[in-house]
Amino acid sequence: MEAPSPVTELCLDLILAAFQRCRVSEDICRLSIILKASLSPPSDSPIIRISISDTGIGSNLEEFQNLKCAKQAIDTQHWDGLLSFITTSTCDSEVYRYALNLRESVGNGRLTRLPSNPKNGAKFSGSEVCLSVSESLDALVPAINHFFRKILILKIPNVAVDLVVENEDIPGSRFENVFLANESNPLPFSAPNYERLKSGLEDYVIKHGHRLNQNCNPCFLIRENLKAGIGMACSLESERSSGLIAEVVIIISECGPTCPYYSQCSSKTEILYFEDFRPCSIPDQFVNALSGIDWKSYGLSLGNVDDQEGNFLEWENLPPGTHISIVLHCYRKQPSVRRKSQADRSLIKRSVKLALDDLKEKYSGTLLSRHAVKIRSYAPDLAKSIAGLILTSNDSDFQEECFSLLGLQTKEIKEETVENCIKEKIISVINTNDRKSRKSTEMAAAPSLFEDDCSWNSNFHDKEYEEGDDESDNLFDYLD
Repeated sequence: MEAPSPVTELCLDLILAAFQRCRVSEDICRLSIILKASLSPPSDSPIIRISISDTGIGSNLEEFQNLKCAKQAIDTQHWDGLLSFITTSTCDSEVYRYALNLRESVGNGRLTRLPSNPKNGAKFSGSEVCLSVSESLDALVPAINHFFRKILILKIPNVAVDLVVENEDIPGSRFENVFLANESNPLPFSAPNYERLKSGLEDYVIKHGHRLNQNCNPCFLIRENLKAGIGMACSLESERSSGLIAEVVIIISECGPTCPYYSQCSSKTEILYFEDFRPCSIPDQFVNALSGIDWKSYGLSLGNVDDQEGNFLEWENLPPGTHISIVLHCYRKQPSVRRKSQADRSLIKRSVKLALDDLKEKYSGTLLSRHAVKIRSYAPDLAKSIAGLILTSNDSDFQEECFSLLGLQTKEIKEETVENCIKEKIISVINTNDRKSRKSTEMAAAPSLFEDDCSWNSNFHDKEYEEGDDESDNLFDYLD
């Protein structure tokens, strides 16, 4: 998507401010954006009258007094720099009206108060901003649609957004689009932010980045088939830390070969980044934090970090049709604190690792390290050898004890059954040990091959297998 024009950027800023006023409200709110284009006279470039209204908590005058706009957007060809707005809070007895001239410098008479209207005892809150600009609907509308497709990932349940577009010179051209965060898989208002983020990213994935109105049927992508991991980390507010809270959701999905977006379902991962509930570009230091993660210990090989079209991670070893989606949301206990520190960078890495570990815990065999994959390849031969030793033994007591440990009944005994059972247990142990190797030394030693409830001791040392390390290829060493 092309970079938005200065006028479009200003409109998106005004829309985002209205969205935030709705988000922090404790009531259900409506945000309406109305775009009306006309040629007056026909020889001139089209003029778009823009109205952005919300039923949120009421606007703060500082929002507008500090509003900035690129100088190239304020000229006679695009916009005269004038906008008007009205606002009121529930506790106000009047609806206040203002005119704003962005041609004036900040604090130099740019804000003019106009006559207000009494509310006559009515209790309501809200704001409306109006301006007229010379801009193309073909540029403005896609930018707004794209903006709200991302906002929906946050799944803020109390805000309904209504976008109305009309060309007054073309009869029947009126178009309306409604964005509802809880339209699919509704969550309770009390759901924590990370659960909303997970649900929002799932919606985003099954619609291929909201490019579709419904789920992609050729893919058979349904919520239950997605593998999702959540990670959350926070730092305390201090002189050295900004009190950052980092929430990460990572989803692994697979596209069928008949999917129209099959070729786009692998290789690259877009980093969807939100800061203080606002979609924005991910900071460079956070991109560096992602690059510094030991992805190989999760079986992933990171290629380039591409920021030409946004922020993307490129993978070198994903199977065809496999796609990894990542959303990262950072917010602070005190939103006014904006500084970023080295501790914040470490916090990002920690939250991503927690999400990756969560995936490994919930989905056995997912994100196995390169070493675990190599060891797993020996499991079939080992299982066949052990099954042969058991079945060819002349000691019936030994055989019965082995069958009991394997959970098999004597009448079920077949060579293939025994072999498959042993192989499954070996693979299960390898998968479990690969998960536990990412944790602290308190969660120590590998589990027993024939026991489901395993006791752990403190003699296990946490290992990270990097390429070139002296890795043991002995399966028995790995299981011990």
